[in-house]
Amino acid sequence: MTVGLCRVRLRLPENHSLKDKRRVLKSLTARIHNRFNVSVAEVDQHDRWQMASLGIGCVTTSEEHAHQVLSKVVAFIQRERLDAELVDYEIEVIHAFGDPFAA
Repeated sequence: MTVGLCRVRLRLPENHSLKDKRRVLKSLTARIHNRFNVSVAEVDQHDRWQMASLGIGCVTTSEEHAHQVLSKVVAFIQRERLDAELVDYEIEVIHAFGDPFAA
């Protein structure tokens, strides 16, 4: 089993309240989840109006596929959300639970 993890840091310069931030993030996380079938959650900077940190995860069978899916998510965020500036992102792939039946 291969788990792909991505942390995306966003700047939301047009937000003026936590309500604005929630509106943007709710829309963005729903679109990411529906389009790419990955898990998405706000993982940090909950009280900052103009900054957000999202955690994105996928479970797959190969490292290459995990990188491909998460890279497409990052590109989607950059392309689709003009009100959210991508500040930084990092991708990590973890291999878990080796095959117990391998000879």
